[in-house]
Amino acid sequence: MRLLIATASALTLTACATASEPTIRTVRVEVPVVVKCATDPGPRPEYPDTDAALAAVKDVFEAAKLVMAGRALRIGREAELEAAVSGCR
Repeated sequence: MRLLIATASALTLTACATASEPTIRTVRVEVPVVVKCATDPGPRPEYPDTDAALAAVKDVFEAAKLVMAGRALRIGREAELEAAVSGCR
C-alpha cells in the first residue's frame, strides 16, 4: 500500500514539475492614430459682385450678370472647401 501511495505521489509531483516551454507568438495590433488635417484650399478668388462693382453698373441686367458670376464662383469655392474638409473626417 505504501508503495502505491509513494508511486502515485511521485508521478503527481513529476507531472507538476515538468513545465512546457512558453509559446512565443507575434500579434499585430492596429491602433488608429490621430493625424493632423492640413488642408490648403488655395487663395480666395476675386468675386466680381463686390459692392463697388455693383454700384458702378448702371444696367440691372449687367448687375444680374455680376451676381450670377459671383454665385457660380462661390458654389465652386464651396465645393473645393467641402472636398478638402471631407478628407479630414
